[in-house]
Amino acid sequence: MSNRPLASAGRAVPLLRAGLIAGIVVAAAAYPLAAVTGIGAKATAHAVEQKTSILKTALPAETSYLYAPDGRTVLTMFYEEYRQYTKIQDMSPNIQQAIVAAEDNRFYQHRGVDPKGVARAFVANARSSGVSQGASTLTMQYVRMALRDSASTPKEVQEATQQTSLRKVKEMRMALDVEKELTKEQILERYLNSAYFGHRAYGIYAASEIFFSKTPATLSPVEAATLAGLVKSPSEYDPITSDQKDATGRRNYVLDNMARLGYLSPDAVAAAKSQPIRLKLTNPPNDCASITQQYRSWGFACDYLKNWWSAQPAFGENRLERMDKLRRGGYRIVLSIDPKIQSAAETNVGAKDNTGSPFANGIVVAEPGTGRIKAMAVNRNYSLDLSENGPSSNPEADPKMKANYPNTVAPLLGGGSLPGYQAGSTFKMFPMLAALNAGMPLSTAYDSPYRYKSAVYDGWAPSNASGAMTGRQTMWSGFGKSVNTYFVQLEEQVGADSAVRLAEQLGLRWRTDVDKEQASPGKAKKWGAFTLGVSDATPLEMANAYAAVAADGRYCEAIPVMSITNRDGTPATYTTAGGVQREIAKPRCRQVVNADAARAATDAARCPTGDTPARGSCGGWSTADSVRGTVGRPVAGKTGTTDSTRSAWFVGYTPELAAASFIADPDNPFNAVGDGQSQIPVNAVANTLRDALKGQPTRQFTPPSDQMVG
Repeated sequence: MSNRPLASAGRAVPLLRAGLIAGIVVAAAAYPLAAVTGIGAKATAHAVEQKTSILKTALPAETSYLYAPDGRTVLTMFYEEYRQYTKIQDMSPNIQQAIVAAEDNRFYQHRGVDPKGVARAFVANARSSGVSQGASTLTMQYVRMALRDSASTPKEVQEATQQTSLRKVKEMRMALDVEKELTKEQILERYLNSAYFGHRAYGIYAASEIFFSKTPATLSPVEAATLAGLVKSPSEYDPITSDQKDATGRRNYVLDNMARLGYLSPDAVAAAKSQPIRLKLTNPPNDCASITQQYRSWGFACDYLKNWWSAQPAFGENRLERMDKLRRGGYRIVLSIDPKIQSAAETNVGAKDNTGSPFANGIVVAEPGTGRIKAMAVNRNYSLDLSENGPSSNPEADPKMKANYPNTVAPLLGGGSLPGYQAGSTFKMFPMLAALNAGMPLSTAYDSPYRYKSAVYDGWAPSNASGAMTGRQTMWSGFGKSVNTYFVQLEEQVGADSAVRLAEQLGLRWRTDVDKEQASPGKAKKWGAFTLGVSDATPLEMANAYAAVAADGRYCEAIPVMSITNRDGTPATYTTAGGVQREIAKPRCRQVVNADAARAATDAARCPTGDTPARGSCGGWSTADSVRGTVGRPVAGKTGTTDSTRSAWFVGYTPELAAASFIADPDNPFNAVGDGQSQIPVNAVANTLRDALKGQPTRQFTPPSDQMVG
């Protein structure tokens, strides 16, 4: 019997040591943590003060939503962490009580750090010679999550999550400070919006939707306990992929704690524990490839939105920062696509060439005066699945390479990295506009032989498409018949560089090495073939450039949105060079050519469509004379084909809308479309404008002044 007291004393030594350690930690927490041995409060003070200011206002990453123009229909979402911030009043009391029961029973008693919990954890860990129990309060856990969410570098992420004594002391100190600034309800709200529940569900809104297809406001005690139980270990207690034994055990533990804390009656807990976990799963869409089935063809417009967003300095200093803002910023984005116009575009493109054709037939519709994109359609399926695509028609490509039909996510319509397609005689608009803007009248006349030898362009000798284009031409007849030799002479007089610079002001960009060199200041003066459309362009660019002519010379940057609001409901803004705050989604317009010059260009551009100009004569025939009859209202535009008809274009506009359509093989520019298909873009534009404007009042173009007629 004499050995028993000695044995008891031996067992008590570790406990005594643990009690002493716990006492130190409790004292440190009470005063508050400045005296923790070996840490050095001064070394951490600056970092703590910095981080505390962040925590007072820290908001976690939040999902951005893309809406149809009605502002209600969700097309898709953008997120790295699926989350929608939810106010605590919009959460069921069940989830508030369940998370306290699961993670911090004394949440409403302590002030950020729980001395009793710290002491208990030290004793338990000393007994187990390891880490068997933690002492993190809900507030401390929130601090850790907020630091992680506000981290902008890998080092900051590591500092926020690494398992070290220094990190724990910082966390405890900040928890004490946070509790001085925020109420318990505010801390609980932020915690429930930050916690990870598994399956990419960050925050209670996402967890409620993904696991139970409901909002946090309607969670039952059983559902709330199931979700609260996941926070400790989302993979271990996952009710989706496991046999639910562990998930059920964890749920029941939470329910028992809810009873101990007085949140549920013993009978209610017994009834709840008798129920199996019944899931109703939802898989939230993410990014353009998962756009809702009803609007799947809008994927190309969604893709353009991303490319546009990544080029906006308002969202960050570089592409990575801007895309990070899109996926974490909680924006509400309303797309500018008009359902009626988009439907018309899809119908009239799809009717001309099916998705299984190597030739892409696409159309973009822009709104004059705003630059807003109203339709983007192409005979392709927007999809990441390229497994069933046809072989590439490009002989220089990898023989194993798949072509971009019937499925693709390539930016065939513009706004991405693809250079586009040679646009042919649609480029004749640029030297004509430059000449008119310089004061040359529509009646400017040149003799147009079948072949013209240019002295300005070092003996270059372009020819016309046919001998019927010979004779004396004006801007009306030259544009209507697409007379190459007329426009070479016009370009010589106004200067090819003037036409190139004007095209740039109207939104065109040079993407190939050849185009960049030819458009350079040292070369542009000699780029005689510019007027023939030898440069690549996209239908997005061409629709918007012609829209500026329809808007009396006022160019508006192409924009794919009606509105962008921040997570707090305020409009997203940027600061101009002059220090003025402007909404990002508002049109950005500037006068590029004078209004009278633009009206004169429109008068000439009525000739190709079979319309009648207000002032001059088209000379008897035109290249797309069916358009006026199809559209049924005043319309202007221009056809364009390239050598051997490798691509064919038509750009047309009314006062309300401008549309550009092309047909080409994006995989192989040498695969000729052929003359037999050159009418396809003409019909696509004419039919789309007709259908889009059906039922709207007819608007007239404003005629040019006498000075512009000459």
